[in-house]
Amino acid sequence: MKSIKIHFLGASCTVTGSKFLLKSEEANILIDCGMFQGLKELREKNWEPFPVDASTIDFVLLTHGHLDHTGYLPRLVKQGYRGKIIGTAPTLAITEIILRDSGKIHEESAERANEEGYTKHQPAKPFYTVKEAETTLGFFKSEEKDQWVTLTENIKFRYQYNGHIIGATFIELDIFGKIFVFSGDIGREQDLLLYPPKKPKYADYLFVESTYGNKLHPEESVSEKLIELINETIKNRGTLIIPSFAVERLQTLMFILWKLYNENRIPNIPIFIDSPMGNNVLSVFQRFPEWYKIPPNEFKAMQKRMNIITSYKETWETIDNPRPKIVIAGSGMVTGGRVLSYLQQLIDRPSTSVLLVGYQAEGTRGRQLFEGAQEIKFFGKYYSVIAKIHHIESLSAHADQHGLLDWMSAIENTPEEVFLIHGEPTALDAFRVKIKDTYNWKATIPKLNEIREFQIVSPT
Repeated sequence: MKSIKIHFLGASCTVTGSKFLLKSEEANILIDCGMFQGLKELREKNWEPFPVDASTIDFVLLTHGHLDHTGYLPRLVKQGYRGKIIGTAPTLAITEIILRDSGKIHEESAERANEEGYTKHQPAKPFYTVKEAETTLGFFKSEEKDQWVTLTENIKFRYQYNGHIIGATFIELDIFGKIFVFSGDIGREQDLLLYPPKKPKYADYLFVESTYGNKLHPEESVSEKLIELINETIKNRGTLIIPSFAVERLQTLMFILWKLYNENRIPNIPIFIDSPMGNNVLSVFQRFPEWYKIPPNEFKAMQKRMNIITSYKETWETIDNPRPKIVIAGSGMVTGGRVLSYLQQLIDRPSTSVLLVGYQAEGTRGRQLFEGAQEIKFFGKYYSVIAKIHHIESLSAHADQHGLLDWMSAIENTPEEVFLIHGEPTALDAFRVKIKDTYNWKATIPKLNEIREFQIVSPT
């Protein structure tokens, strides 16, 4: 008999902080290494010592590059991790961009908090620095999708295309002959940029995200909503601010707006792209055209139509520009980035519209705006929310409940257990019931820091 333990170190009974540690006699493998985001009680967990000696972990396997799946990597390295950090080539390219950007934001936030005195810590320190992020890059190793990679004598894994964002995969992990499938974040069957996600064919133990486990994406026209808001913005001589995730969502919005302009469905309103990280992500798309559907010539034409902001000086020039305009800026949940400067200056104006275009986690400013907050806090001060707040859910890069169930539909065996992760409690429980009703599979909702042990008959 072989013993395998799994530690649920993140994204358990919550959406963010994805970390799952599998411990066996041959290797200790960490699936994803993300930061907690949202509620303060979750964010504070980022600062707690890692519950396992980082030097005892042999491999880190990344499903994709988002911060809640990669943002803890510099801290893990700082605490002694010295193994490989493995992902697909575009995932590692995205992760590099995100870690550098995140390190810079951490440094700037700490510096600003110290200068303006709105920190309880004396002094405030960055969660990690740019230099620490750069040190982490030295452990990166890329692997191809669709190919089994041997880690030890009895452990191998394979990446499979998963939609969601460029480079994203689910992981099939073969340990002593048992198949552990980690879904990562599952993309949508119909996506403007990406191909449909592949589906696992076999899983003894299935770890599946549940972000939209209790919801179906609405049948709404993103184009019509954008046309309506743009016309209103022009009429009011205002600004349409779209907080956006730098990876995938930004590129999708650019593509939709470019198409609308080419089809003469919107006027020649200036469109400003203010996301240094998003600009870098555009170069990743150019490097890996086989991962998405848009022809390279259209991708280049789309970029030329936009005003790409490259400096903070241009940010302020855009804020002061009295013309009606569209601004797409990071971050998507309004937790940081350039969008804070726009909202700080413009959210108290009736001519401003804010369009939220994706999932807004608990405890984020985006969630507060979505739920109708009348004031919001930036940099230690409160600002009245006079701007009109709008939301489009159908641009989400996550599969909804139907998509999640469909992703599991090709599994030919009955999994011994399904673990529901990466979801809020109501979504997790609704999805648990739906899986039972649809497939009659045993689904479990693990708690944060829970440890499960599996006994596996050793191969002969």
